[in-house]
Amino acid sequence: MTCKFCHTGTQTLVRNLESSEIVGQMMVARDVFGEWPSPIGQRHVSNIVMMGMGEPLYNFEHVSKALMIIMDHQGISLSKRRITLSTSGVVPMMERCGEELGVNLAVSLHAVRNDVRDILVPLNKKYPIEQLIEACRNYPGVNNARRITFEYVMLKGVNDSDADARELLRLIRGIPAKINLIPFNPWPGVSFECSTPERISAFADIVYRAGYASPVRTPRGRDILAACGQLKSESQRKRKCA
Repeated sequence: MTCKFCHTGTQTLVRNLESSEIVGQMMVARDVFGEWPSPIGQRHVSNIVMMGMGEPLYNFEHVSKALMIIMDHQGISLSKRRITLSTSGVVPMMERCGEELGVNLAVSLHAVRNDVRDILVPLNKKYPIEQLIEACRNYPGVNNARRITFEYVMLKGVNDSDADARELLRLIRGIPAKINLIPFNPWPGVSFECSTPERISAFADIVYRAGYASPVRTPRGRDILAACGQLKSESQRKRKCA
């Protein structure tokens, strides 16, 4: 999706995953935990999030089929309440996702003004903030027990001011939601910096005092460039021979 703060987004599309490959990833995780073919004791893979490289709603047919298998009582039988789908804001597909799958929704927001989000999340030029927030309000099944998660990367001097926090609250007013604040994970050649811990704390406090959960994600994997937004592989699309 070429989000400007995301190293993953600098890698060009190779192809979409098929449903079997998506389910396979979960099966590998279950195998690692010794949960397959049958769990020993409690289930270890208790929740999953459809996110990472790419946009799930641009591969909806395969994502949908995979989740149907994962949710099916004759399949893996994981409750839809334990599944979250993350989107950069493909507005026309959001209602269909809620109606057909009924899973929890996470939205990569990252900015509260169109001029800033146009730069950080180029998809915003197609589906601006006003349309995205309206789609969130209308997401099927959203309520206090099934809140929408707004993901917000903290970028120093870009989107982390008190004014940004207050505008965020204005935008989401009335939407059952929580705000997931993500400290920016740097990568070679990027021009952005992570907000200071003090600035992140101040931003989180404003959101929290307004009645919204505002957890700050703990970065993991920075030392090997494997943290959120750093997942770029060296794989390349093969060129066809002339």
